[in-house]
Amino acid sequence: MTRGRILTALRVGVAVVTLAAVVYAVARNWRDVGPHLDRISGGVVALSTLAAALGTWLTMLGWKVILGDLGSPLHPAPASGVYFVGQLGKYLPGSLWSVLVQADIASHLRVPRRRTAVAGLLALGLALLTGVLVGLPAASYLLRSPTGGFPWQVLLAIPLVAVLLVPALLNRLVAVGLRLLRRSPLDHDLSGRAVLLSVGLFVAAWLGFGAHTLLLARAVAGSGSPHPDLTVAAVTGYPLSVALGMLTIVLPAGLGAREGLLTLILSTAIPTPAAAAVAIVSRFVVTVVDVGAALAGWVYARRHHLTGAGPSSAGATGSGDGRGRT
Repeated sequence: MTRGRILTALRVGVAVVTLAAVVYAVARNWRDVGPHLDRISGGVVALSTLAAALGTWLTMLGWKVILGDLGSPLHPAPASGVYFVGQLGKYLPGSLWSVLVQADIASHLRVPRRRTAVAGLLALGLALLTGVLVGLPAASYLLRSPTGGFPWQVLLAIPLVAVLLVPALLNRLVAVGLRLLRRSPLDHDLSGRAVLLSVGLFVAAWLGFGAHTLLLARAVAGSGSPHPDLTVAAVTGYPLSVALGMLTIVLPAGLGAREGLLTLILSTAIPTPAAAAVAIVSRFVVTVVDVGAALAGWVYARRHHLTGAGPSSAGATGSGDGRGRT
C-alpha cells in the first residue's frame, strides 16, 4: 500500500472516530441535551448542512485565490480535489497535515510543493484572523462585565483590519515568517486584489457557518421569542470558537475546545444544555460536510490520477502554471 493510500485511510479513520465521539457525547449526555435535540427537525438539519457546505466551498475559493495569485491558478474542479481531500488532515492532531497533503496532491498538477504549502499556510492564517475579526462580538459576551460598559476588546479589531486590508503589511509579515522558518521568499508579493478577495471570501464563509449555527440555535430555542442576543451569539460565536480552536494544535480540528467555547457563548442566550446540543449537532454536521466534500474530491483526484504514483519532476520542483486537467 502506498504512503498516499495509508494517509488517506488514516484521515478517513480519524474522521470516523470523530463522528463516533460526537455520537458518544450525545448518548452520554442524552438526559440533558436529548429534549433539545428533539426540537431540531430534519428540515433544519438539511438547511444547516447546506449553509455549512456553502461555508466550506467559500473557504476553498479563498485558498484558490491565494494559490492562483502566487502563480498556479487552478480550475475549481481540480482545486476541489486538492483542497477538500487535504482538509481531512485537520482531523489529525496538529494543524499542518492538511497543508502537507494538499502539497502532495497538487504536485501532480505541476504545482510546486512549496507554493502550495505557502498558500495553505496563508489561507490558515487569514482564516484565523478573519474568524477572530468576525467573532469579536461573541468575545464581548465572554468578557462582558456584570455592570456593562464599553466592550474594549472590540479595539482588537484595529490591528486585524490593518493586517487584512494593507497588503504591504501582510506581505511584510509573510516575508518575516518565511525568514524565521529559513525558507526562500515568495517569487512575488501577494497582490492587493488577491488579499482583499480572499479576505472577503473567508468572511463570507464564516457568515455561512454562522447561519448554520443560527438555524440550529433557533430550533432549540423553541417557538417563543428568542433572546435578543441569540442571533449575534450564534453568527459570531461559531467563527470565534473555531478560530481559537485552531490554536489548539494538539487537538484534531479543535475537538472539544471548539464545542466548549461555542457552548459558553450560546449559553448567554439559551440554556446551557440547549447550547451544548447546538455545539454537538454542529460538529456532527460540519464533519459530515467535510467527509462528503473530501469523498467527492478524492473521486475526482483518483479519476485524474492525482493520487498514487509520484509526481513528475516538473510537478515537484518546476514552476508550471498548475492549471491542471479539467
